[in-house]
Formats: sequence, structure tokens, C-alpha cells
Amino acid sequence: MDGKAVVVTGGTRGVGAGIARAFAEAGAEVLVCARRPPEVPLKGVEFAPLDLRDADAVRAFFGALPRLDVLVNNAGGGPYRRLADADAERHAKVVELNLLAPLTASLAAYDHLRRARGAVVMIGSVSGSRPSPGSAAYGAAKAGLESLARSMAVEWAPDVRVNTLVVGMVRTELAHLHYGGEDGVEAVSRTVPLGRLATPADIGAAAVFLASDAAAYISGASLLVHGGGERPAFLDAATANKET
Repeated sequence: MDGKAVVVTGGTRGVGAGIARAFAEAGAEVLVCARRPPEVPLKGVEFAPLDLRDADAVRAFFGALPRLDVLVNNAGGGPYRRLADADAERHAKVVELNLLAPLTASLAAYDHLRRARGAVVMIGSVSGSRPSPGSAAYGAAKAGLESLARSMAVEWAPDVRVNTLVVGMVRTELAHLHYGGEDGVEAVSRTVPLGRLATPADIGAAAVFLASDAAAYISGASLLVHGGGERPAFLDAATANKET
């Protein structure tokens, strides 16, 4: 990635910071954008303030860039919220951040990427392909993001490659909020076939691969980065072949 210009949205902490570090370590010129700067500066990474939900600001941001080779649409997330516990407008804000914001950023970056014959990497989630109770709007948005990426890959070929990283559970600085401290993290890790949660560096390495020439013939794909997935619950409930 030597000399490549890369933008990572929401790249100031957690998975986004891991992605930004991986590109910087691969030799890219990395710019991360988010509403707030990173608490700890990332070595070799520049920061620009940007609210990805402000379409005019997004267009101005990308319009001011001198060039762009890779866009990583990482910004996203959402609180734990059951569907009936909030009105549709609250859920729509989650969809806006996780689906509409990546669309807005990609469109704003398109001219740069077309000239560079560049790449877009969408950061998806396993929540987009399985039930996601407590984060249904987030899961629906991530499902839509994968579909968007596949269509975008066809419409923008051969000039721009577009792929999705389908990310499983990741151990970040906020993992305790999701899994309940170290004991919770360890318990959840045991449900993953590889025996651990992903690290941000794992996701970063996969993002660099999809953006690199090593993936020159990969477009419209969804790469699962989830440690083997989730063990089917029925296997633990079934009584066949169990010792009595």
C-alpha cells in the first residue's frame, strides 16, 4: 500500500483504529474522520473532524481531498435497544449511520476512486445475516450494506472494486460493555470455534488485503472474519450421542 491515500471513517478507536493502523503499517497515507479526535493519537495517521450524517459536510470533505485510492466505510454502531422500546424515528437514526452514511461517503468519493481505479471496503457485521435481537435496526442496516456493496461493485466496475468485511465479535476497549467484563469476554470467546474474539488488528489485516493488489480480482464479495462463526445452539441442546 506504499503511497496509497486511504480514508477510514470512524477510525479513531476500536475496529476503526485497528484498520487505520494496519494501513499505516502497510505504507499508506491514512486519514481518519470522525466527530471527535482519538484519545490517543495514532502513529502515522492524520485526523479530520467530520459528522458522517451531514451529507453536505461529507461532500465538502471528499471534494477537498487531492486524491483518494481507498475508502473504508467503518463508522457505525448502535445502542442496545429492543424494537418496541423506541419509536421508528430512533431506529431510523441507526439505519442512517450504518447504511445511508456509507452510501453518502462512497458517492462523494466516487470521482477520486474512479480516477485512481481504487477500492471501497465496507465494514459489515454478522448481525446482518442472523437475528439480531436488541439491535435489529443495526442488523437490518448491515444487511442492506452488503447488498449495496454488491450492486455498487457491478455498477462501478471495472474502475472501482467494492467488497464487504463481515465482522464477528471483536475484543476492543469497549468489549466489557457488551460481554460483562473479563469473565464475560472469556465465556463468549469459548463460543467461537477459534477460541477467541477477533482483535482490531485482525480486521485491519483483512481490510488491507481487500484493498490491495493481492485482491485485484475480488469485487462484490463478502469476506467472513468471524473466527469460524457461531456454534449452532441445537448441538448443545440435542441429546443424541451424549453420555448418560
